[in-house]
Amino acid sequence: MISKELLRTIKQIEIKTRRLVSGSFIGSASSAQKGAGFEFDQIREYQLGDDIRFIDWKSSARTNSLLVKQYVEERNRTIIIAIDISGSVFFGSRDASKWDMIAQIASLLALLGDYGKDQVGLLLFDNQVRTFLPPKRGRTCTLKLIQTIFSIKENSNPSSLATALSYLCKLPYKNAIVFMLSDFIDTGFDRNLAIASRKYELVALRFLDVREYFFNRIGFIMVRDIESGASGLVDTRKNSEFNHFLDARVQQQNVLFKKYGIDHMQVSTDRPMLQQVIQFFSRRMRY
Repeated sequence: MISKELLRTIKQIEIKTRRLVSGSFIGSASSAQKGAGFEFDQIREYQLGDDIRFIDWKSSARTNSLLVKQYVEERNRTIIIAIDISGSVFFGSRDASKWDMIAQIASLLALLGDYGKDQVGLLLFDNQVRTFLPPKRGRTCTLKLIQTIFSIKENSNPSSLATALSYLCKLPYKNAIVFMLSDFIDTGFDRNLAIASRKYELVALRFLDVREYFFNRIGFIMVRDIESGASGLVDTRKNSEFNHFLDARVQQQNVLFKKYGIDHMQVSTDRPMLQQVIQFFSRRMRY
């Protein structure tokens, strides 16, 4: 049973999703066919250029107007949403943590898939694959997927992108689109990324908190690694060192994404999320 609070959250996300759909940012999952279709869609009035073989003579006789049967061809797309649930994604220095943004965007993706009549699956991972919901179609499956996302509890496990990518490569789906949502605080996943990018159409969504690359100059502060538990003093007066470390990692990953033809988007807690998402999907989901 889905709680009232979760239903309210889903409703809010659906409102945002409708903006994408109503703005024609994504292509429909089906297209009207005037020839031999795959699934009956509707009976409509005859238009100049329609194939006369699809005139519905019985309906036309009853209504005294020329009517044709219209069919649709389903694209039958498969979408897999792979979400990093390791300790670092639960960090947040403001009202919204990285996980808050990940959960909302993942739910938005699921709803977009539902609107497009796509099959949508879910993969949750940290240093292991924790949950896999096979791609399915329909409102009930979509709500179950979103409920699973919002039921995730904070943990301190490290991330293993290599493990998640290896698991994905063993799945029996072809021509699937895989959205990987993570902060990508990990190394050693290059080879697995290369293999997965050959099998799937990969899209990387990288989430960062503003305090991961910027501190006010307030002197020494005590920090603790969420995943390892290690702690120590950090001199915030040396902002350039923080910026250089993060920039180097981000640029290295960007080169890797470009090398393997992986589209990517960066979401930060200090910028309006919805605007970023709309701009990205207006370019990415029109297929």
